[in-house]
Amino acid sequence: MFEFYAALLGLIATVWITFGVYIAGRFYPNYDHINQFCSELGAAGSPTQKLSPWINNYPLSVMFVVFGWHVTQLPDASIAFYITGILIMFHGIGTWFAGYFPMDKDPYTPTPSKQCLIHSTAGSVVMLTLMLAPVFVAISPDSELVAPWFRVFSVLTVLASMFFTVKLVSAFKIKRGAGLYQRLSYWTQLVWLSVFSLVLV
Repeated sequence: MFEFYAALLGLIATVWITFGVYIAGRFYPNYDHINQFCSELGAAGSPTQKLSPWINNYPLSVMFVVFGWHVTQLPDASIAFYITGILIMFHGIGTWFAGYFPMDKDPYTPTPSKQCLIHSTAGSVVMLTLMLAPVFVAISPDSELVAPWFRVFSVLTVLASMFFTVKLVSAFKIKRGAGLYQRLSYWTQLVWLSVFSLVLV
């Protein structure tokens, strides 16, 4: 029974963060999901600085770590699957750090604080781990518990996430649309995680 719920945590985490970001945004006056980063909900001095990590980062970090651990414990898992599980666990750890160390209220400040630098590093870990995890699933041995369609799907989600990340960099430079492309890039990864979760159930 525990294995069943552990396998579902990839899907549950995606649903959780979708509602969590929406709910936190409701408590942030005039919050703009198109132009503001998700992390601005927990930024230093924001109206939802304390609320956002407790409804998003902290519970999500546990879900990601447990789900990643479940992947590493699959019977006869290959080294590729084991690495995938480790990456998802690091994704969870990065999620916790990104919540504990808030970003600066102004994401465009030229001199970010030490806490913001730690937050940004954790954010990079969060993005990179779920960009690499599908790659290892895609190249895992044919004997692994994934169908050919899911290998193709994994590659396509990585390409889509990379595309939206490039668009995010451009949007950040012009200070318009960064929130939208951050969400598209990350939620593309979360869609992969959700499907992976269902594949393992």
